[in-house]
Amino acid sequence: MTTEPDSFPRQHARTQRFTLGAPRAFTVAPDASRVVFLRSDSGTDRASSLRVLDLDGSGERVTADPRALLGGALEHLSPEERARRERTREGGAGIVGYATDKAVELASFALSGRLFTAGLRTGTVRELTVPGPVIDPRPAPDGRHVAYVAGGALRVVGAGGEDDRALAEPESETVSYGLAEFAAAEEMGRHRGFWWSPESDRLLVARADDAPVQQWWISDPAHPGREPARVRYPAAGTPNADVRLFVITLDGSRTEISWDRSRYPYLARVHWSAAGAPLLLVQARDQRGQLCLAVDPESGSTRMVHADEDPSWLDLFPGVPCWSPSGQLVRIADEGGARVLAVGERPLTGAQLHVRAVLDVTADDVLVSASAGEEAAEPEIGETHVYRVNELGLERVSPEPGVHTAVRSGDVTVLVSAELHRPGSRVRVLRGGEQVAEIASYAETPGISPRVTLTEGGARRIPCAVLMPTDYPRDTAAAAPLPVLLDPYGGPHGQRVMAAHNAYLTSQWFADQGFAVVVADGRGTPGRSPGWEKAIHHDFTVTLDDQIEALQDLAKTHPLDLDRVAVRGWSYGGYLSALAVLRRPDVFHAGIAGAPVTDWRLYDTHYTERYLGDPAADPASYAHSSLVTDDGLTEPAEQHRPLMIVHGLADDNVVVAHALRLSSALLAAGRPHEVLPLSGVTHMTPQEQVAENLLLLQVDFLKRSLGLD
Repeated sequence: MTTEPDSFPRQHARTQRFTLGAPRAFTVAPDASRVVFLRSDSGTDRASSLRVLDLDGSGERVTADPRALLGGALEHLSPEERARRERTREGGAGIVGYATDKAVELASFALSGRLFTAGLRTGTVRELTVPGPVIDPRPAPDGRHVAYVAGGALRVVGAGGEDDRALAEPESETVSYGLAEFAAAEEMGRHRGFWWSPESDRLLVARADDAPVQQWWISDPAHPGREPARVRYPAAGTPNADVRLFVITLDGSRTEISWDRSRYPYLARVHWSAAGAPLLLVQARDQRGQLCLAVDPESGSTRMVHADEDPSWLDLFPGVPCWSPSGQLVRIADEGGARVLAVGERPLTGAQLHVRAVLDVTADDVLVSASAGEEAAEPEIGETHVYRVNELGLERVSPEPGVHTAVRSGDVTVLVSAELHRPGSRVRVLRGGEQVAEIASYAETPGISPRVTLTEGGARRIPCAVLMPTDYPRDTAAAAPLPVLLDPYGGPHGQRVMAAHNAYLTSQWFADQGFAVVVADGRGTPGRSPGWEKAIHHDFTVTLDDQIEALQDLAKTHPLDLDRVAVRGWSYGGYLSALAVLRRPDVFHAGIAGAPVTDWRLYDTHYTERYLGDPAADPASYAHSSLVTDDGLTEPAEQHRPLMIVHGLADDNVVVAHALRLSSALLAAGRPHEVLPLSGVTHMTPQEQVAENLLLLQVDFLKRSLGLD
């Protein structure tokens, strides 16, 4: 199955969802002289270069070009680097990440497993000859050394390439130093395993031992001669990796950090700045309790700075905990039904804001990312803004409606903005609130533009987006109702209703195939309130209830044909799609389940136990939310609905066993279905032909299943 070269499926796949060529990964120099970032050369180029924008008016320059550094050779990635990129959902190539010293004078990065440094002021690049393959190189704050991981060892080398040595070497094949274990990287948002001291004389280093974690095998059925890949996967109710933390000096001496690891086994956050002692955030396994601990680097002892408890669970947030310059603890907390910013013991925001991340902290204010709270003066459906917050109040930095984030140092702010009626993202550089530069995007302009209405549905005021075909009559009251396609993610961490143009491109393409497309963010999705997110505790099926509520309420005001309703989704959205056709065939007439979690006992500890509890203690929660128990397979025969299951055979996150168990259960129950296996595909689908044809096959299935031409 093929398309024209300029078709949306081909363009969407070729541009990796229109992300290639867009600038990203910004760092602002503290002297306000330059902004460092990554960007590829075009909207179809996967290889990002390291670039610098000089704010003295001289403009932008390329500091490190991956093609020149590799001399035209192909890029080679180690299995460890491939796994790291899978955890971060990184589909690009070339220089995909970098780190700098405190002055933003020196950057380090890994390329094809080799270690490079770049002088950000001079533009000189050099390769340091060290053992490889290199992972996550990071300069010391003073720029005199670079620490990195190779072969599971934490190593350090002089910035000039001298005196390379191991500071900590693995004692067995299951041990690694300086890397985030699976649960931290996949679920906690902690992708690092070592942190430099502000004085550059020592590091905090995580030691992860995977020996307790069960072994799984990821095979490639399309190539039976290849050995299966062995992975350590901590499924719900099974042991996690054993994680410890050490202070290690540059001469290799070490001091172990002590805390009650039996009660708080998860090392969720580490922060080390000149404003105070190192900070740790450690969580209980059930995630209902957590401690913020200050570390004595000399003795390894810890003292409690703050403790939190919650009857459901405690969320983790970017940027916190940290110290303010005055030594006060900065955190995000759920208080009084709202998600607030707290400095010391005092909340600085209330129910008017739903705080999502801390972006920067100075003596004058805290820069945060936030959505409108439930007590906001007006609803801002799908919007996320940047605010300056201090004891005097708050000020919104992002002027236009849309989805915004920022990076700041001193009086220079890089504001990244996506708007509903503007393709891609706009990147502006502000000094003292005034724009001084704009960083160009080379991302391609999509060939379609969403015809989208943001609204709310049902008594719960569920955030929704409704998309109609581009050529559908504007006077919808006089037009024939359309078959409906629900296009949700619908679960934790996955907001889909956003005031951003590119968020709806695929949904619009489906709409142009003859559907009214509905995207709904029900309970469990982020961005509204703690209670909204935690309403799914011990029961994922409420997310289906909200899809139905939104659908039926929107049908009162939009031309939706409720006799022809389909649903599609990936990952949690794939689970939700299968749940819809199995549990509610009276509402849904066809479904496409991409990479669905079907048996929650097969998904990882930190995610699954947060929502459903311990499978040994809460088996009913797992059974009720499962797709492979009798709960979902007992409808009468005349209510069977077409279901397509799509799964990557190389997926090490939602392993293909999920799809196979569901298919087996459906077969045993006599329920017809289709299975589309994707050979060599992981949880992402970056391969151009796979991504393109997957869209076309879904449309074909939906039209066949709903009886459409």
